[in-house]
Amino acid sequence: RYRSIASSYYRGAVGALLVYDVTDRNSFNHVPMWLKEVEENAEKDCLIMLVGNKTDLNDQRTVFVRDGRSFARKNGLAFIETSALDATGVDTAFQRILQEIYKTQTKKNNVKGPGGDSAPAGQQFQAGRGQAISLSAPPEPEQMQSQKASGGCCG
Repeated sequence: RYRSIASSYYRGAVGALLVYDVTDRNSFNHVPMWLKEVEENAEKDCLIMLVGNKTDLNDQRTVFVRDGRSFARKNGLAFIETSALDATGVDTAFQRILQEIYKTQTKKNNVKGPGGDSAPAGQQFQAGRGQAISLSAPPEPEQMQSQKASGGCCG
């Protein structure tokens, strides 16, 4: 049943994270199947990052860094290890793949900014699933302080 919706789920995807559990060799053994599924269903230039998760359980590790790195290198994937439990590397993983998607999309859509290789603040471009990404200037330091004081975006 899942396979019948896979192609519509992946349609327009410009990035994918393949996440395995470093304490579960079986999850790592499924990575080639997941990679094949993404390659068959996502956009041809979809950026893929291999993510080894649960590094906080290093004493239970059955998949070593060299295993993940080797698979990623052989398949042209970005690679990182994370711990969702203690948030180690999670932000970095998302930042890295988003930066690569941004580079690819700006090149693909020929979006040029004043520096010649990036879109100007306020520029928009399409990035999968028909959603526009708006590129705006980073907040001023005083705006960031007021966000912290008021509890951030949701406080």
